[in-house]
Amino acid sequence: MERNGEPMITVEFHFDFGSPNAYLSHLVLPEIEKRTGVKFTYVPILLGGVFKLTNNRSPAESLVGIKNKPEYERLEMTRFIRRHGITRFRPNPFFPVNTLMLMRGAIAAQSLGVFERYVDEMYRHMWAEPKKLDDPHVLRAALEESGLDSERFFALIQTPEVKDRLLENTRRSVERGTFGAPTFFVGEEIFFGKDRLRDVEELIRELQ
Repeated sequence: MERNGEPMITVEFHFDFGSPNAYLSHLVLPEIEKRTGVKFTYVPILLGGVFKLTNNRSPAESLVGIKNKPEYERLEMTRFIRRHGITRFRPNPFFPVNTLMLMRGAIAAQSLGVFERYVDEMYRHMWAEPKKLDDPHVLRAALEESGLDSERFFALIQTPEVKDRLLENTRRSVERGTFGAPTFFVGEEIFFGKDRLRDVEELIRELQ
């Protein structure tokens, strides 16, 4: 796409609700959008699928038994939260949560035209008011509380079309270099982790 004869910058956020760092990034992205005038495209991926395709593991597994690194990771998270004045974050006591239904739900939400609201609400239920969202009964209640049609969502997430689209999103993301979440693409330039958001914004400005 072009704007005034100039190619438009494509900026993507590849996310899974199971990543607390993706949630924290989600809270900060509006600040970057406001400063740059560039809108992030949200791309739902399945983090479990990414780990399988890349032979990677979640920090919850990979940091077990390592001295000092988990403490440092918590310190960096605290710094990020303080820097951006984030108040709506709580560790989810049910972590890790299997996000397969949630991420299929994100694909379904795109077809239903309620994607942005779904993302905001599911992030709220996961990290601001934490719930065990891999329990179908809990997820149904969360959807209804958020004014979303749980029956339609649960019907759609069982369809081959929704399942296949999530798999394809995940596969394509890995092919482009993704190995975890949050991952950002500015054009084809890849950035991993919430602590790279300054670099993401810097490149956006360079390309404007």
